[in-house]
Amino acid sequence: MDLDRTLYDLTSDYPELIDILFELGFMGVKNPVMRESHGRQMTVRAGCGHLGIDLGEVKASLEAKGFKVKA
Repeated sequence: MDLDRTLYDLTSDYPELIDILFELGFMGVKNPVMRESHGRQMTVRAGCGHLGIDLGEVKASLEAKGFKVKA
């Protein structure tokens, strides 16, 4: 999984990411309108910077859930 892909693309390919990312602090990811609009431009990496979320924690959490993360 490439953390430089958009949230829209990632959640389209892996719908289970919606709940995971929400738990990590990406609150807008559960809103379909936000995912459709902002999610088409925002990446996980950029979202971490914007929201003040530690990218390393996100990567570790995703890997703990079985994702292979390319960051």
